[in-house]
Amino acid sequence: MTNQAPMHKNVWILVFVAALGYFVDIFDLIIFSIVRIQSFTDIGVPPEEMRSKGEFVLNMQMGGLLIGGVIWGVLGDKYGRIKVLFGSILMYSIANIANGFVQDVTSYGIIRFVAGIGLAGELGAGITLVSEAMHRRKRGYGTMIVAGVGVLGAILAYYISEWYSWRTAYFVGGGMGLLLLLMRVGVFESGMFNEMNDKKIAKGQISILFNNRERFTRYLYCLCIGLPIWFVVGVLVTQAPEIGQALHAETVLSAGKGVMFTYLGISLGDFMAGLIAQVFKSRKKVVLVYQLIILLFSCIYLLRQGITETEFLWLAFFMGIGVGYWATFITIAAEQFGTNIRATVATTAPNFVRGALIPSTILYGVFVDWFGIISAAIIMIILLSGIAIFALSRLKESFDKDLNFIEE
Repeated sequence: MTNQAPMHKNVWILVFVAALGYFVDIFDLIIFSIVRIQSFTDIGVPPEEMRSKGEFVLNMQMGGLLIGGVIWGVLGDKYGRIKVLFGSILMYSIANIANGFVQDVTSYGIIRFVAGIGLAGELGAGITLVSEAMHRRKRGYGTMIVAGVGVLGAILAYYISEWYSWRTAYFVGGGMGLLLLLMRVGVFESGMFNEMNDKKIAKGQISILFNNRERFTRYLYCLCIGLPIWFVVGVLVTQAPEIGQALHAETVLSAGKGVMFTYLGISLGDFMAGLIAQVFKSRKKVVLVYQLIILLFSCIYLLRQGITETEFLWLAFFMGIGVGYWATFITIAAEQFGTNIRATVATTAPNFVRGALIPSTILYGVFVDWFGIISAAIIMIILLSGIAIFALSRLKESFDKDLNFIEE
C-alpha cells in the first residue's frame, strides 16, 4: 500500500472493524459509571460513601488507562498497530468478565485498574491505523465514523444494565470483546508503519517526546485540549444524583440515563465535528466551537435550580455534543507527530486525558469542601475549558497534513 492509499474496499473494512472495536471499548469503559449505584448497593456500600468510593474505583480505572496508554503506545510504534489491538482487547475482555464476580470495593477497583490498562490500547491504535491508511484529505471521514459509531456502545451498555443485572452487563462486555478478537483476524497493518519498519529509525521511544522542548510543548498542548471531556462525563454526569440533590431536583437524577444521553450527544457531535472539519478544512475551529458548547450547557445545568429529569437529560445530550470533539482531538494529536512516535502519541494522549481526571477530581473534591458541590463544578469546568482553549490557540492547523514523516 502506498503512503496516501486510494480509498478501496480493504480500507473501509478497516474503518468498519475499528468502529466496532471502539463500540466495545466504550461499552466496557463507561459501564461502571452506569452501574455504580446498582453494583455498590448490591455489594453493601453505604449511601453516604457512594460518591467517595465511586471516585476511588473510577480513579483506579483511569490510572490503568494512564499506564496502559504508555505501554500500548510504545508497543504500537515498535511492533505494529495490529498487535496492540489484539493484546488490548484480550486484556480488557478478561478483566470485564472478572468484574462480574466482585464482592467488595477493593477488588472492584483492582480489576477496573487492569481493565483500564487493556482499554487504553484500543482507540489510539485504531485512529492511527485509519489515519495512516486513508488519503490525507479524507481521513477525517474515517475517524468520524470510528468515533461516531463507537460511542453508541454506551447506549447498549445502558440498556443491558436496565434489562439485566450489573454482573451480566460486565459479562456481556467481556464476551463482546472476545468475539471482536475473532473478527479482527485478517485486518492489515498500516503501510506507513511497514515502510518505516524496514528502516533503521528510532521508534516507540517515549523519550523522543521529552528530549526536545518544542516537541514536548506541542505534546502538552495536545493533551490540554482534551481536559474538559472526561470531567463532563466522569463528574458532571456520573455524579448527577449528588449534583441533582444540591440543585433541589424534583426526583433523583439517573446517572445511567444521563450517561446514555451524553453518549448520544457525543455520537452526533463526533459525526458533526468530522463533517464540519472537512467542509471548513480546519480541525482547530471545530474544537473551539465545541469548547464553547461545553461551557454554555455545563453552566446552564449547574445553575438550574429545581431541575427536572427531562431537563437534565436534554442538557446531558447537549453537553455530549460539546464533548463530541473526542475523535477530532485524537486526530489532531496523531497529525502533529511523525510515524515513528504517532501510535505512542495517539494512544497516550486520550489516556493521559482520561488519567487527568484523577487530579481533576482531587482538586474538585477540595473545592467541594471549600465552596460546595455546585460552585466547585462551575469553577472546574471554567478552569479546564480555559486551559483547553489556550492550548488550542498554540497548536498549528493539521488538516490535510502529509503524515509520512518521522520525528528526528
